[in-house]
Amino acid sequence: MSAYVLGFHDIDKTRLALVGGKGANLGELSAIGDVRVPCGFCVTTDAYREVVEQDAEVSALIDGLTGLRADDRAGIAAACARLRATIEDLTVPEEIRRDIVRHLQEAGGESVPCAVRSSATAEDLPSSSFAGQQDTYLNVRGATAVIDSVRRCWASLFTDRAVAYRIQNGFDHRAVRLSVVVQQMVFPEAAGIMFTADPVSANRTVVSIDAGFGLGEAFVSGLVNADNYRVRSGQIIDKKIATQTKELRASPSGGIQELPIEPARQNAQTLSDSQILRLESLGRRIEAHFGKPQDIEWALYDGTFHVLQSRPITTLYPVPPSHDGKNHVYVSYGHRQMMTDAFAPLGLSFFALLHDKLGRTAGVVAGNRFYKDVSAELTSSWARPATLKSLGQVDVLMANALRTVLKREDFVASLARGRTSMLDFGEGGPLPIVRQYLKLSREDDPRVVPDLIAHTEETVERCGRGLAGRSGDELFQYIIDDHAVLAELTFDPRSVAAAFLGIQAVNWVNKHMEAWLGEKNAADAIAQSADHNVVAAMGLDLLDVADVIREHPDVMRYLETADRATFFTGLARFAGGGAVREVIQDYLREYGMHCAGDIDITRTRWSEDPTLLVPLILGNIRNFPPGERHRRAEQGRAEAERTMNDLLDRLRKLPGGAGKAKKAAKKMSLIRHFIGYREYSKHSLLLRYELYKQALMKEAAELVRRGVIKEPEDVYFLSIEEFRKVVNTGELDYSIITMRREAHETYRKLTPPRVITSEGEVISGEYDAGTLPEGAIPGIAVSAGIVEGRARVIRSMAEAEVEEGDILVTVFTDPSWSPLFVSVKGVVMEVGGVMTHGAVVAREYGLPAVVGVERATERITDGRLIRVNGSEGYVEILPHP
Repeated sequence: MSAYVLGFHDIDKTRLALVGGKGANLGELSAIGDVRVPCGFCVTTDAYREVVEQDAEVSALIDGLTGLRADDRAGIAAACARLRATIEDLTVPEEIRRDIVRHLQEAGGESVPCAVRSSATAEDLPSSSFAGQQDTYLNVRGATAVIDSVRRCWASLFTDRAVAYRIQNGFDHRAVRLSVVVQQMVFPEAAGIMFTADPVSANRTVVSIDAGFGLGEAFVSGLVNADNYRVRSGQIIDKKIATQTKELRASPSGGIQELPIEPARQNAQTLSDSQILRLESLGRRIEAHFGKPQDIEWALYDGTFHVLQSRPITTLYPVPPSHDGKNHVYVSYGHRQMMTDAFAPLGLSFFALLHDKLGRTAGVVAGNRFYKDVSAELTSSWARPATLKSLGQVDVLMANALRTVLKREDFVASLARGRTSMLDFGEGGPLPIVRQYLKLSREDDPRVVPDLIAHTEETVERCGRGLAGRSGDELFQYIIDDHAVLAELTFDPRSVAAAFLGIQAVNWVNKHMEAWLGEKNAADAIAQSADHNVVAAMGLDLLDVADVIREHPDVMRYLETADRATFFTGLARFAGGGAVREVIQDYLREYGMHCAGDIDITRTRWSEDPTLLVPLILGNIRNFPPGERHRRAEQGRAEAERTMNDLLDRLRKLPGGAGKAKKAAKKMSLIRHFIGYREYSKHSLLLRYELYKQALMKEAAELVRRGVIKEPEDVYFLSIEEFRKVVNTGELDYSIITMRREAHETYRKLTPPRVITSEGEVISGEYDAGTLPEGAIPGIAVSAGIVEGRARVIRSMAEAEVEEGDILVTVFTDPSWSPLFVSVKGVVMEVGGVMTHGAVVAREYGLPAVVGVERATERITDGRLIRVNGSEGYVEILPHP
């Protein structure tokens, strides 16, 4: 068997490194019974390496790509043109030429028309999108022409688009090699593409088929539109017949030609109904072989379907697992928790452990994210309205998507039924919480929240003492047992009632002030500078840190390039470094357990890497004068006081106004005393997570020292029980780490849906945008006011450089974003609801905010002037000045 050329019969998925994704898939397809694949062979990556990579001039030109930026179009174009020309001039060694000629003869003779296609080692894989970046040549005749086309395919690895893609995504140009597929050409009456999962809705039970006359390249290239047929379980459920005026056919002299379609066929259905159903059945057989939904290229010739290619559909979100044969509906836990990023496996297991100790399920895992099955809630007459109302407070689009599901009577009729988890109040049930709620509401004692916080922090100190000195199995057991304390704190009736009391007071004030005075969102101003809001204080306290640092210019310059490993030791070299170290360390003791995506324990905390705070600190120095923290706090208190006095004065003038004012004053006081506590529960969890992680990473460092793992972060790809076992045994199959790390990278790039069914269908909710100004982008009003400013589109805190007066546009925020809120004057988010973190903090800081704005970071250009209407719930993109 040649190292340079392999026939399809010698190829399977284990040959990926030799024949690339397309070649490996064709080898697999050729082995499936009843699947017709035109015969052919692959010129392997060994041939590419022998001819292209071994050439000194080519190697030097590839090295010259280093340092080019993805946006340097001119530089990329010039470098790529030189590379392609050099490769196309290379001599193909005689041994490789002989192997190609021999396989051509076995495929029907040297004169048989062939399709010559590129097959890169990183294309047609579940984790990448390289497909289509290299070249294809059709109706190639003769050995010389085939070999020329092989050379041109090799050169196409360095098209401008392919090189820019690799630069942008961090791929080494030498890490991707090229095989070339040479396949007997089929000249079909019709051809097309079949998806064994609907590419629009992602429904795995629906096959979508595009079909056109002649070669499929006609509609792939956009020359004509194709028919589309949708099939479900052997029934055609939808057909769209396109008008086709042109088709591509083989040219007698080689290559392809464009021909007109006679009028009688222009509006005809390309495939008959029976052919459509045959094709669906073929697609399901291929899907079953590969074990996942496929994107299949097919051609119809002489009444027989030929399969030209099959590749996994890389854009589908994984379906949450279910095993009862019933329909299920799942909602994204991440959209409810303002953390839509994928968790690492260790983070998943910690989150599941917490919920297990709470006596709840964390939900099912799909794409390294948690989803909750709400089928039982949707089938319950009493739980359904409560669920929709509750989700509407967090994410209106999620609630609206569920309403869309409920309109599908056939689907709902087969929904799984079971016990709803809505009323889970712990062992004592709801009565202790109700009693505490009534007691706290009646007494309105401002000492309650400080007492609750002090009790929690005493348990954290006890946890720290308990972890000290423990290692190995004893450490893991202590961490697991300590989650029982977390559960006790979570279900503490007094704590639950205190958090609920603040929320209900806000709802009461908003409802009654609008009804009595016509004032919308009146509680927004009242909540400003409220007591005990740890997340709001986090942002304000960083202003004080900035005030200390601004006095030391040398330290400011040092921070711009400070390194994580030497952050504090490096400060000692500068005047004022000691004072700066002390103020930053004080801040980290209070808030260092936070970071972006902090409910995943694997995320890097500020205490682990203080450089994460540097852009925020320097931004505060640049944007604000000294003393801004005090001014902000006093301004918020004054605005809250003014608003309360104004509303109460106006109420007293109404009929029955004395009674209304008395009730309103009580609710306003409850807001001031209790609304800040709503943000504390997550902070209290993170206090423990910081301690757990510090202890666990010592264990990870020891595993590195023993040679069990390569780097401490490898343990992120183990569950807590797997981590425990590895520590106890010192044994690990390292391929598990590699496999899970690769899977995590794939999941990380996927966009998680708010709502997904057990059929894999992604259900989207919509807004009623009928009353909005023309061109406005709808969302949910969560913090009142209207503001105009420059949009600053930020997808991660690493990009967090803003100027005073900017409007933050992002996907979601968690508490770690709060320090950024002090520097902006408005907020737009893709995810969120009235009571989610970003909304609460926006109200605390008095920032107009709109959330739930779909694809805001794509639809709003960074730097564009926008208007945010936080009272009515929409964003307008304004004309350029």
